Amino acid sequence: MGWLPMKWRDMTTRAIGKIEQSESLRGRIGESLSAAIISGELSPGSLVSVPTLAAQFEVSATPVREAMLDLAQRGFVEPVRNKGFRVTTVSLEELRDIIEVRQLLEAPAMRSLVGELSADDLAFWREQATTIAGHAERGELTSFIESDRNFHLGLIGLHGNSRLVAMVSELRSQTRMVNLAAMRESPELAQSAREHHEMLDLLESGNGAELEELTVRHLSHVVAWWGTPKSSD
Repeated sequence: MGWLPMKWRDMTTRAIGKIEQSESLRGRIGESLSAAIISGELSPGSLVSVPTLAAQFEVSATPVREAMLDLAQRGFVEPVRNKGFRVTTVSLEELRDIIEVRQLLEAPAMRSLVGELSADDLAFWREQATTIAGHAERGELTSFIESDRNFHLGLIGLHGNSRLVAMVSELRSQTRMVNLAAMRESPELAQSAREHHEMLDLLESGNGAELEELTVRHLSHVVAWWGTPKSSD
């Protein structure tokens, strides 16, 4: 493990562990790695090898290689001959463009849900928001990203437009939050987690305009807080 960057070494005890054989190995490994890349736990430019990942996941090399090839097709990584795969980089300008499009798509979709959720629906989504907050409090970044993704895509899915969900999902996969790992257990991470409950409060109260504004602000954190590494000064 000597070649692994410090963040990745730390991550091996947090995000990568044994995957149960009953699960879809290829899919679950891909989800864990994509969340680690998006969160910045697996940093841009990091080089990873299939044997090392297979050992960390406690599985054979085949599903890991398949997952990495899937990620390469989606632009998360690029193959490096005889070495493995390197995590790709998204520039700050590209990240800003991605977030702008996400704001234009997600904020109106969230507003459209005002008055559409039942009490049982709201209770379910509050449980999901509490789960996100728990991951943030414990610094479980990969789980935080996965739960956050499920929360937002799940709510947007209630809008009833599958193409919209697919577009937002793809945009989220292109997002990079390279400074998120450095902000583990930070006030900003906790605030972002709380905003999921605030969104549900606004859905329940029927305040669509404020909900749309909060969604735009919530997404802007990706650039403002997590988009670029902090200076060491």
